[in-house]
Amino acid sequence: MIYLDNAATSFPKPPEVLKAVAEALAAPASPGRSGHAPALAASRIIHKARKNLARLLGAPDNSRLVFTPNVTWSLNIVLNGFGLKPGDHVISGSLEHNSTARPLSRFQREGQVNWEVVPPGPDGLLKPEDFKARLNPKTRLVVLNHASNVTGSLAPAKAIKEAIGDIPLLLDAAQTAGSMPMDDYCQWADFIAFTGHKGLLGPTGTGGLWIREGLDLRPLSVGGSGSRSESLVHPDFLPDALEPGTANTHGLAGLAAGVGFLLDVGLDKVRDHEMELTQWFLERIIDIPGLKIIGPGPGVKERVACVSVVLDGWSSSDLAAALESGYGIMVRSGLHCAPLTHQFMNTMPGGASRFSIGYFNTLDDVKTAAWALSELAAKKPSRA
Repeated sequence: MIYLDNAATSFPKPPEVLKAVAEALAAPASPGRSGHAPALAASRIIHKARKNLARLLGAPDNSRLVFTPNVTWSLNIVLNGFGLKPGDHVISGSLEHNSTARPLSRFQREGQVNWEVVPPGPDGLLKPEDFKARLNPKTRLVVLNHASNVTGSLAPAKAIKEAIGDIPLLLDAAQTAGSMPMDDYCQWADFIAFTGHKGLLGPTGTGGLWIREGLDLRPLSVGGSGSRSESLVHPDFLPDALEPGTANTHGLAGLAAGVGFLLDVGLDKVRDHEMELTQWFLERIIDIPGLKIIGPGPGVKERVACVSVVLDGWSSSDLAAALESGYGIMVRSGLHCAPLTHQFMNTMPGGASRFSIGYFNTLDDVKTAAWALSELAAKKPSRA
């Protein structure tokens, strides 16, 4: 198997992650709920995960790192808890995942906000001046997908933040956390939402949110917290305010191990490896007859290791099936939960076939993928 679907979830996980999950599952503990030794050990697991992530993101105060089940939950905590009111103006990029597009669309349909989308250029890249030009006195929030899970386009997030000034920026780092250095992001971003099972190499069911000091959010849900149990009022301090219920201890044990692995390797090394393979792949497929790359081509630094293509004569699903059955290559086809992106890139309704490269992929993997595309370009799909 050649796994090129790391934008969906990373594979393989480091051995340290598997070991940490198994050990946590074998322990009889609920963090923050008891004073016995196993419960305290479980609390230390949560602390380790928070500490590792704070180091990776450059967060000065790890109590402002909140754990969630996934990045969708993290984004919804901000969008629902930020206090948006009817008439408020929200700007987003055009390459948003449905994790942000659907909540914003619902708010707009229900008359809660005026949502405006900034279109990309033909290469799928966004420009900071286009965000600045759309600001008005009612603009309350800017939402930005740091990197598209379809085109691989990397948004100039820091420049966009500089362009919008004091307007809070919610950064969706689903495709970048763990895949590139981000140790200064907490110095300028306002909210950073991330998932644990992609670049951070952790298990599914893990994610989180960093919140800049001075910003408060109304909890999306409330309940048991292990703190201030004498009160019927939910705690108002972080991280307890946004972490109701029992933590996913074994998942966070795996996340702590995944982040620890990345800290040991170094994110510069991870980024260099993924981009070297991506550049090689792009250079080999750009001249394949009938093949179109969706988004930036070779030589563009403003991207991540995610390449989507459309091949003449092939539906995205047929192409993905042929890659798996004929070559053992796993990719993702369709619309990738990002219909706005496909609308702007003119790949509706069929979508595209996505190759997403991870740290554990090799040059042989992308060589085989390029060769497979070249062969399939000369064939017609076979249908039952």
